[in-house]
Amino acid sequence: MRISAPAAVLFDMDGTLVDTEVLWWETAREVAAGLGHRLTDADAPEVVGRAVADTAAHLIGVTGGDASALPSTADDRAAALARTTAELTDSFFRKVDAGAPLRPGAAALLASLEGAGVPFALVSASPRSVVDAVVAGSLAGVDFAFTLSADDTVRTKPHPDPYRTAAERFAADPAACVAVEDSPDGTASADAAGCAVLVVPSLLPVAPGRGRTFARSLEEVDLGVLSDCLRRP
Repeated sequence: MRISAPAAVLFDMDGTLVDTEVLWWETAREVAAGLGHRLTDADAPEVVGRAVADTAAHLIGVTGGDASALPSTADDRAAALARTTAELTDSFFRKVDAGAPLRPGAAALLASLEGAGVPFALVSASPRSVVDAVVAGSLAGVDFAFTLSADDTVRTKPHPDPYRTAAERFAADPAACVAVEDSPDGTASADAAGCAVLVVPSLLPVAPGRGRTFARSLEEVDLGVLSDCLRRP
């Protein structure tokens, strides 16, 4: 016998429902090049699944390869961070706004949850402008209960705030919710909030752990799989 359905399903966006991680990597690569840094796989943990400001700080930190290339004062560093964050956001927005395909199985899974009456929300580390562009474009017509962006909590992923806030908005215990994620930081966020996690990796591998269930694609996922996540030790 399978246990009851999740109180809510909390979906990550980039790399989970929508194939935007490649667009984000391309954006970061272009901005890094403009700062004099060639993006490599070594940068991936600071780029994939991270908030825009985190990636901007990383790119500023590696610019030129030595401290002398960095902005010299606190005000200079803050200005550089703001410029790089804005450049990343604007470039990524233009790419996403031009169209980003859904991940395989995403449309069918969302439709099945809606048909079964299981509530679901979008919980993203992307800025509000990007979330709204994707929801109006690639995810148009999907009946999310609400969407959370990086702008909607004091801290975003990998901190627990986004998933904890989402569970609170459903008036649900996080342990009764299933988060669907693709990245290590997103998975860490959901773990820290107390959610069960279904991991469908995209660009970066995610380590096994307590409360984590893995699938190769959303095409393998249905309500039964999501329900079973709640009892995984």
